[in-house]
Amino acid sequence: MFLAAVIHVALVAGFFGLPAGIFIWAERKISGRIQDRLGPTRVGGKFGWLQAIADGGKLIQKEDLVPEAADGPLFRVAPYVVVVSSLAAFMFLPFSDGWIAISLDIGLYLMLAVMSLEVIGVILAGYASGSKWALFGGMREAAQMVSYEIPMSICVVIPIITAGSLNLNEIGGLQSGHLGNWIIFHDPFSFLAFFVYFVCATASCKRAPFDLAEAESELVAGFLTEYSGFRWSFFFLAEYASMFAVCGIAVLLFLGGWHTGIPGLDGILDGPRYGSDAYVWTWLANALGFGVFFGKASLLVCVQIWVRWTLPRLRIDQVMMTCLKYLVPISCVLFLGAVIWPLALSFSGKTTIWGTPTGERAAPTMRLDSIPGPADQSPTASTSNGETGP
Repeated sequence: MFLAAVIHVALVAGFFGLPAGIFIWAERKISGRIQDRLGPTRVGGKFGWLQAIADGGKLIQKEDLVPEAADGPLFRVAPYVVVVSSLAAFMFLPFSDGWIAISLDIGLYLMLAVMSLEVIGVILAGYASGSKWALFGGMREAAQMVSYEIPMSICVVIPIITAGSLNLNEIGGLQSGHLGNWIIFHDPFSFLAFFVYFVCATASCKRAPFDLAEAESELVAGFLTEYSGFRWSFFFLAEYASMFAVCGIAVLLFLGGWHTGIPGLDGILDGPRYGSDAYVWTWLANALGFGVFFGKASLLVCVQIWVRWTLPRLRIDQVMMTCLKYLVPISCVLFLGAVIWPLALSFSGKTTIWGTPTGERAAPTMRLDSIPGPADQSPTASTSNGETGP
């Protein structure tokens, strides 16, 4: 199992190089469009498709410098801590039904815990650089990430309460059918929790307007001041990996996962498959689900890019005050509302804001006591009429 997980991480690291390049190219084109420019137009044709590869080649050729005042071992290991914590989170992220390296009952919180290790690498980078600007940037990032993880974790609990599971694969599977089965449409509190989560996730990825750790006007380049070349590219890759990871979590928790919201098509994705071609049809259905999931997550990444080039950077006091004074209380109210909502609707027999009766839900909440045990699957298990099988 461990070897399979290691192989999966290696494949994910190689696979994510392509989407990272796409997101880098997309950010440059989107920023150019917002600023009334063309963006990359020369490398790789008219639209600059190969610009990300050219940038990567340039970074690899740069000299790897270590400042004299830096702590050499810590300075060198910090980029690896950051990129490994970002890429290792993909072990617990299901890209489609069953397309996951490690499916655990606590996969969601384990994924968030692994991603939170990135702050250790940022602090190491700031401390080991031997520069006050890098140290200030690292401390800012640590305070920001720890603060915004509080409301983000509270918002994550709301879909967990609705689905009754911490397993991301199960949460995604429970949202099959029409749009009313998506958790974001389950109740008003889940709907608002999605936007609070997205704001907190953007802040945890150091994206503008929350990029205080890399504020050029205040800290030169923050904790990246003394880094260049290949090591700097690791921080760059980790940032886009974290963006895709948090957007993937948002898709799984709120936006239906790999489901389209079209009942007929979702029935093809989730329906049983028999015969000699069952493996082929299963693979094709999972590939279609992967495309849906990747498209949703990529759309959220583009929204993060759009926000970066639209809103100005906030001050450090504004960033912290937004979290502690507004987002934390709002997330607590949403959590309380999500707990009370089923009780408030118990008299009407409704479960969603779409007014779907409880008995007609396509994806009922999975409970541990509803999972069949060995006795239920044995040939001698009791039948519905009380008789035992042969």
